[in-house]
Amino acid sequence: MKPLYLKAHEDGLLKQKIEQARKIVQDCILCPRRCKVNRLKNENGFCNTGRLSQMASYNLHFGEEAPLVGRGGSGTVFFAHCNLGCVFCQNYDISSNKTRHQEVSPDQLASIFLALQSAGAENINLVTPSHVVFHILESLSIAANKGLNIPLVFNTSSYDELKTLQILEGIVDIYLADSKFFGSKEAEKYANAPDYPEKARTAILEMHRQVGCLVTDEQGIAQRGLMIRHLVMPNGLAGSEDWLDFFAANLPDDTYINIMEQYRPAGDAFRYPELKAGVSGSVIMDLKKKARSLGLNRLDERSSGVFRLLF
Repeated sequence: MKPLYLKAHEDGLLKQKIEQARKIVQDCILCPRRCKVNRLKNENGFCNTGRLSQMASYNLHFGEEAPLVGRGGSGTVFFAHCNLGCVFCQNYDISSNKTRHQEVSPDQLASIFLALQSAGAENINLVTPSHVVFHILESLSIAANKGLNIPLVFNTSSYDELKTLQILEGIVDIYLADSKFFGSKEAEKYANAPDYPEKARTAILEMHRQVGCLVTDEQGIAQRGLMIRHLVMPNGLAGSEDWLDFFAANLPDDTYINIMEQYRPAGDAFRYPELKAGVSGSVIMDLKKKARSLGLNRLDERSSGVFRLLF
């Protein structure tokens, strides 16, 4: 199955997408923060990212969902900073917008994509990409021209603007979408984003409209489609049962869903007593039982994995 971005590159559609994104970042409303700064002139908004993207690391990741890992691993590119900014983020040293990381040009980012492909990656997995969509599109054009031909994964918090996702239609092969807070109160308290629930629900439905349910090849390796992650939080703060009800009511039964038990307090979570607790295995089991009772029959069964560093 030919990657969507490769077809778009061959048809000239990718160039059109780049120009659409370029116009948006001149008065930036790429994401729901809508900072309206001119990032082409290195003006920084919430994400503290200007003309060039900032990258924390890239590697072959063997701890992602099995359809993404395959034999070669998922070629993860960890972009620095985040447009959501959860206080408990487990990648806080990367995601914090107070830090600075290595800036990479479009040519350099394209070279990273190609290096991951050469190392055997099953896909290019863009981690926290929502604020660097323009930068990614620029780099994709260069990489596609030099032989990039593996699926593209948009690994997002789902705090995405609908118009930006529409630019990505025909470009992204696989959406790996978080579903964090179902309630506005929690989203405001822990991410200063009271509109997260509304934006995320709209985004997830749009992602499914674009690529449908997960499609794999004969080896079970993801080629196209939507994969959903839901991180279960202590004290029901993520609204897990509400999310399951939403998925069951609005998406097909075979939607790929990963009910995640990896929560641990990190970042600034120590400032919030309710975030210091863990999540018991029984809670996870009950949620999976509920999911199946709702007819959601494609639940992920994760196993631990490792990184294979390339540098």
